Amino acid sequence: MKERTPPTIADIEALANSALGAIPRQLKKYLGEVVIHVEEFPDEETEEAMGLDSPFDILGLYRGVALPHKSVSDPRPNLDMIFLYRRPILDYWCETGEDLEQLVRHVLIHEIGHHFGFSDEDMERIEASID
Repeated sequence: MKERTPPTIADIEALANSALGAIPRQLKKYLGEVVIHVEEFPDEETEEAMGLDSPFDILGLYRGVALPHKSVSDPRPNLDMIFLYRRPILDYWCETGEDLEQLVRHVLIHEIGHHFGFSDEDMERIEASID
């Protein structure tokens, strides 16, 4: 039996960029400059700020100022970043058996929702209405 290696950070980045590329143009124009960054785990500061029991408790994170709170009078525009955490994503993938491409897409879109100002509860309602 051939041993397989787990998807790398570059593999997750490629899946995220592919998902980003599939977002409709009329929606993408409101995204602006959003940087996608894949890391193994959240850093300790993020773990503490989010009150995580484990670094596996978070798959992704949006950092920036949500569109409803941006102002043209801000002295310096903030860089909006979406972090995807490889190891927690892979752990979830192994536990659930979900398609990895769909899982990365879901996490990315969830974090983009935060960019647009949606709360976790808002996005749960939207997802429930689609299901």
